[in-house]
Amino acid sequence: MTQELHIIGGGMAGSEAAWQAAEQGVRVVIHEMRPQVATFAHRTGNFAEMVCSNSFRSDDDERNAVGLLHWEMRAANGLIMQMAEAHRLPAGGALAVDRDPFAEAVTARLNAHPLISSSFEEVTELPDQGHWIVATGPLTSGALAESIRAATGADALAFFDAIAPIVYAESVDMSKAWMQSRYDKGETVEEQTAYMNCPMTKDEYYAFIDALLAADKTEFHEGETAGYFDGCLPIEVMAERGRETLRFGPMKPVGLTNPHETIKPYAVVQLRRDNKLGTLYNIVGFQTKMKYGAQTAVFKMIPALHDASFARLGGIHRNTFINSPTLLDDQMRLKSRPNIRFAGQITGVEGYVESSAMGLLAGRMAAAELQGRVLPPPPADTAMGALITHITGGAEAKTFQPMNVNFGLFPPIDARGGRKGRKDRYKAYTDRAKESFTAWLS
Repeated sequence: MTQELHIIGGGMAGSEAAWQAAEQGVRVVIHEMRPQVATFAHRTGNFAEMVCSNSFRSDDDERNAVGLLHWEMRAANGLIMQMAEAHRLPAGGALAVDRDPFAEAVTARLNAHPLISSSFEEVTELPDQGHWIVATGPLTSGALAESIRAATGADALAFFDAIAPIVYAESVDMSKAWMQSRYDKGETVEEQTAYMNCPMTKDEYYAFIDALLAADKTEFHEGETAGYFDGCLPIEVMAERGRETLRFGPMKPVGLTNPHETIKPYAVVQLRRDNKLGTLYNIVGFQTKMKYGAQTAVFKMIPALHDASFARLGGIHRNTFINSPTLLDDQMRLKSRPNIRFAGQITGVEGYVESSAMGLLAGRMAAAELQGRVLPPPPADTAMGALITHITGGAEAKTFQPMNVNFGLFPPIDARGGRKGRKDRYKAYTDRAKESFTAWLS
């Protein structure tokens, strides 16, 4: 333990990387610029603060790639998954967490670890010496981003990520809304009633779309381009693609039964619980770049939200990531500066779980190297292996964009049945992955 591992960034990836390396017996220093240097999206100085959704998405480890990633992280003693489970909220088949207690718990566990220390300052340049992991996420500071560009000889890529608004539950008109998870998913009544549903008639829906399209939007600065990630499109961008687009996206009315009306809703807005107390709900899929005044006026056109009060309105921010397929090796090291690894969203993965998983791998790989070993990446037929294979060479570098984990990244499996056999095929993917990942861990 004569050498330390230094990690820049205390978000999901940095926190998980620190935990994994320390659990392998390596001394770790986390360098976090908050709270001394703030970002527009963060509110605290806690590690692993959630700034967008409070959902880790599907927890189905048998037929969903995200759920499989949950399973792998749990199997690998993942801190983020441990704390998510401890602060879980009802969300149907999803894993949603009480965001503030979750971040506080992650921070407490890291601060209590005897091999982990923290340094609160902004790192502005990539270090020449020592072992480092850069896990600065989508809001990498300008100075460090410039240093990354200088070291790689290539511009970092950027797209815009939008934040959904949060509503006070008591301000929702429950004479118009009702509680139900789509298709009544979940094993308990609480899970089956985890979402607040706000119906709209055909006329109300089209009036909403008209107002959405006409609303004042945030303008981009000169030289910036709006290359959105399709998994996190602002609702107005979706509406611009067609007036029915939202009805087949976040406002789809399927799998729901309105107890107040016998007529089927034309569209439904869903709200998901955002804290354990159930006092806050975020509007699912409603990331937006509308200006604040416009947001309030447009969202109150949803009948059940006509008197809604907002704990947080939506926003939009620049999201920076590197062209990992050209810059990183299969150990997540910068090819031109192998003392530096990258992890998390800055590598071009998208989502809390994916970012944490890449932190997990970077932390374990760095620890192994410090101990004179080489830890190979997980097999490509695992969720983690599929992600790291994608970002370190499996993706097309010229068109590289942020990616969520999905079965399309996995090596094909021989399972027949077409669309009707999809569930069986997905189960075959997860069975194969669990066997491979267990062998890799051992």
